[in-house]
Amino acid sequence: MPNDAGGVVTRGERVQPLHPTRMVLEATGGLERIATAALATAGLPVVMVHPRQARDCARATGQWAKTDARDARALAHCAAVIRPTPRPLPDAQTQELRALLGRRQPLSGRRTAEQHRRAGTSERLPQDSETPSAWLKARIATRDNDLETRLRASPRWRAHDDRVHSGPGLGPVCARTLLLARPAWGPLTRQHIAALVGVAPLNGDRGTRRGRRIIWGGRAHVRTGLDMGTLVAPRFNPPSKAFYPRLRAAGKRKKVARTACRHKLWTMLNALLKHRTSWQAQEVHN
Repeated sequence: MPNDAGGVVTRGERVQPLHPTRMVLEATGGLERIATAALATAGLPVVMVHPRQARDCARATGQWAKTDARDARALAHCAAVIRPTPRPLPDAQTQELRALLGRRQPLSGRRTAEQHRRAGTSERLPQDSETPSAWLKARIATRDNDLETRLRASPRWRAHDDRVHSGPGLGPVCARTLLLARPAWGPLTRQHIAALVGVAPLNGDRGTRRGRRIIWGGRAHVRTGLDMGTLVAPRFNPPSKAFYPRLRAAGKRKKVARTACRHKLWTMLNALLKHRTSWQAQEVHN
């Protein structure tokens, strides 16, 4: 695959006369974005799938070895049999905002790691980590300012940002992580948005046996931001404050009750954007 967008566009134009019905790519750490955008710009039906889905498709046909040729055949088989539905690509502004947020996340992780290294060490070691910690703090502040400037410069994103911030207990980082790291908030159903972040209970039944419901998969970094919002929201929102004790009184385990609280807050935030209203207006309406 060419590394530059121009080369991908040229090859996309060469593919157009073949009239493909579906082109499937797997996520490869960001390298697929240029190809996906160029193929979509050329008017080709392209869809990106999770690498696990492509690998499971190969294993289902007995292909345990992994080579580029085998991966290509597995993707072709996935396109022909599973037929994943093409989804609209985010616009350039959305991609830019998500790139800024994505750059902030590793910086924040490195800052947390430096703070952990400083804890419980001798007096001299914390002095060695002051310089990288100060640099990371400054870079994170720069990313936050850039993200804030671009969000507030767009009327559409500024309205979305205000609606999410109206939710109780959501700080700027948490709210913007939940806002930007997910596709098309409004049109999605509550079942879909719960599955996207891994807070939807999945069945484990077999025959007459009713297994435990578990949560699995989803976008971990979004779920982490949601966890913080779930912990803080009960301090400012009476309905959320009463929800957790009610589940515990009904015999639900702590993990189950916390997952239900995350699911509830997630659904409420989606309703804010779907109905284009603030938290206060929705509370009065209900």
